[in-house]
Amino acid sequence: MAKVKTWDVIIVGGGIIGLSLAIALRKRGASVLVVERGEPGREASYAAGGMLVEYSPEIPVPLQPLATASARMYPEFAHELQVETGVTVDLRDAGTLVFPPAEHIFERPGFTIEDLLPAPLAELEPALSISGPPFFLKERSIDPRALSSAAVRAAKVHGVDSSSGDSVTAVNLSDGRAIGVTTTKTSFQTSKVVNCAGCWSGQISPLRLPTRPVKGQMLCLIMQPRNLLKHVIRTPDVYLIPRSDGRLLVGATVEEAGFDKRTDPPTIQGLHRAAIKLVPKLADARILEDWAGLRPGTPDALPILGATKIPGYFIATGHFRDGILLAPITAQIMSDVIEGRNPAYDLNPFSPARFD
Repeated sequence: MAKVKTWDVIIVGGGIIGLSLAIALRKRGASVLVVERGEPGREASYAAGGMLVEYSPEIPVPLQPLATASARMYPEFAHELQVETGVTVDLRDAGTLVFPPAEHIFERPGFTIEDLLPAPLAELEPALSISGPPFFLKERSIDPRALSSAAVRAAKVHGVDSSSGDSVTAVNLSDGRAIGVTTTKTSFQTSKVVNCAGCWSGQISPLRLPTRPVKGQMLCLIMQPRNLLKHVIRTPDVYLIPRSDGRLLVGATVEEAGFDKRTDPPTIQGLHRAAIKLVPKLADARILEDWAGLRPGTPDALPILGATKIPGYFIATGHFRDGILLAPITAQIMSDVIEGRNPAYDLNPFSPARFD
């Protein structure tokens, strides 16, 4: 009788969180299988904007240490992926201009009056029509689609196995421990399972996690000239994220719309008008595409990270808007947890047990 293949770890979900964790575990010597319901790297990660927001009033206070650490890991994280795969992930460090109302940003750690502007606004972004003064933040941005593509390739380079187009329906148990997963097509064996399934995480038994989809619609324009904007622009109504190839992302809505990924023409038109109001020259920009993604939300807006009450079953989901940002630190701390090591950060605020 042929021996049934098993893995040290099975990761449910092939977004940037699951892929980054899979690569980290392989580097530590574990055999890993990633099971993805669709095509790896093509769900929330693919639809994201890619702002690596180190400090923001929107980041919950318990999450701030992880956000800061992960943002600072990004240059090395992105460089390794580029070297391993040859994919340029377009990590940009021109910074971000944040327009009021954002006075309370000084209540966050790390800000001083010197962060206002490194030069007059007219010199930094002459195409902007909005009056200042904005705050200047030394933040980076990245192309999530390129990042996801690089992560998919890097996983293959490192020998991560994958199964796509197959949804996990349950974590299999024996004597109360995880022993594998059941999918809509088959089953796989392991002694450790990690649920990284994003907004679909709650559909996997036996634990019904309170994750939900939070829809975000976005628009992409082609800038003329391609360097029309250099910085990320954030206002209360809209944000603009320039790419090095001349694309400009305009986003994004926050909608409780279930698993509906359709775009709404009036909403997309509203984003377009808001972008033109900020940068009048965008009235002549060609619309390349629009789309909607589903972010994984939780009741307290914090991710779910750590071991569950079921031995061998772990959770890394619910990153909401910060999945791209938190990928490097999530891979590091969850690798530690899975290996039985103490992570460098306090994970109690993110424990799955808070929803028991």
